[in-house]
Amino acid sequence: MKRGVLVASLLILAFVVAPAGAFSAENLRITVDEDGSADVTFNYKLSFVERIAVFLKIANPEQELKSALEEATGSPVTVTAAESNVAVFSIQSFAKVRSAEDGNVYATPGLNFTGAQATLDRYWFAPLVQADFSPELTVVRFPDGHEETFIDHFAIPALSHTIS
Repeated sequence: MKRGVLVASLLILAFVVAPAGAFSAENLRITVDEDGSADVTFNYKLSFVERIAVFLKIANPEQELKSALEEATGSPVTVTAAESNVAVFSIQSFAKVRSAEDGNVYATPGLNFTGAQATLDRYWFAPLVQADFSPELTVVRFPDGHEETFIDHFAIPALSHTIS
């Protein structure tokens, strides 16, 4: 009996201490509205350890993402939906809109995901997680349907697009 408990305990310990699967940023879609506000959808995968941390409310990915977006854009961000693998946000004044001779110019801020590792390092499970914060695919869509696409970038540059 004691031997069985010991073996089970060692197996559980090995499972918990072994490196977990990684956090992986999958898709980031930013849809800019005519008034410059934007809807942002971020799809990601969480490892087993991260799912436990989220379940226990030790980490709250959508709130971390909300804070990062507010810092990057300087605008208020609202979490409109959050599930275990997706977070949806609304950002007021994401793009600066100005009139020009040939139409309205939409200027979006640059986004940099390199600071996300520092945020992750604050949590107890950080040593167990291998994280990739660069979205596999990022799409910025403007009101006229024009899209800018980025594949596996840690930073998205500021963009400018004119709509006649």
